[in-house]
Amino acid sequence: MMTLYDQTCKECSKLITRRYSTSFSMGIRVFDAKLRLPIYAIYGFVRFADEIVDTFHDKDKAVLLSSFRKQTYEAIESGISLNPVLHAFQEVVNKYKIEYELIDAFLDSMEMDLHFHRYEDSLYKEYIYGSAEVVGLMCLRVFCEGDESSYQSLKEPACKLGSAFQKINFLRDMKSDYDERGRVYFPGIDFTRFDNKQKEIIEADIKADFDAAYAGIVRLPKSARFGVYLAYVYYINLFEKIKRKTAAHVKEERIRVKDSKKMYLLFSSAIKTSFNIL
Repeated sequence: MMTLYDQTCKECSKLITRRYSTSFSMGIRVFDAKLRLPIYAIYGFVRFADEIVDTFHDKDKAVLLSSFRKQTYEAIESGISLNPVLHAFQEVVNKYKIEYELIDAFLDSMEMDLHFHRYEDSLYKEYIYGSAEVVGLMCLRVFCEGDESSYQSLKEPACKLGSAFQKINFLRDMKSDYDERGRVYFPGIDFTRFDNKQKEIIEADIKADFDAAYAGIVRLPKSARFGVYLAYVYYINLFEKIKRKTAAHVKEERIRVKDSKKMYLLFSSAIKTSFNIL
């Protein structure tokens, strides 16, 4: 019966991913079958931690996050949890040898959101690493399936891709982060005075991350390459849409990629990866 429990917990993380993120769900669905549930488990874990700090405004977030952290390590050490998300996550951590340092950095970044509303340079880099880059590294542990040399060679591009994704999220969600949470993630940016020149500097930084990330995507194991490339082209498309908008527009509207466009990107990416013409 333990097999049934394990599978049910993994399916819970799969449901969470599909409810919260159509773009990442689309990418995960085209991974090799053996990778899908482990990546869903990682997403379920990071999504619920993020939910604590971003959504539960009428609760004691610090207490909830501290409890979540404690339960996470108890689950990993004991190999079981009655929290389905943590049970699925601990199995992935233990199977793929995901380092505690990555989990610590992620949870630390979630805690930062409880205390900081302005992220100057050192905090910004620490937050990007913990909230995004380490998630990419957790996924890379799964993709490499124990091949340490591949993991080490792909670490930097994986971090750059996570960084690019997160910075685009910051631009896309600039209005809601400021209006609902009082947060501004970009160093030296006054939301009320955000202008096109500042936006262009941020965009140049994102492009540099994408350029470095692409070199790693083409070297990923075949089982993961299509899914990661699909997420990459989706975010590139979103990035191009944001670039075409003014700073004033970004401050007023959350920019999206239409579902029809996502389907086009899915099929075009499938053709490119099938013919190895990335």
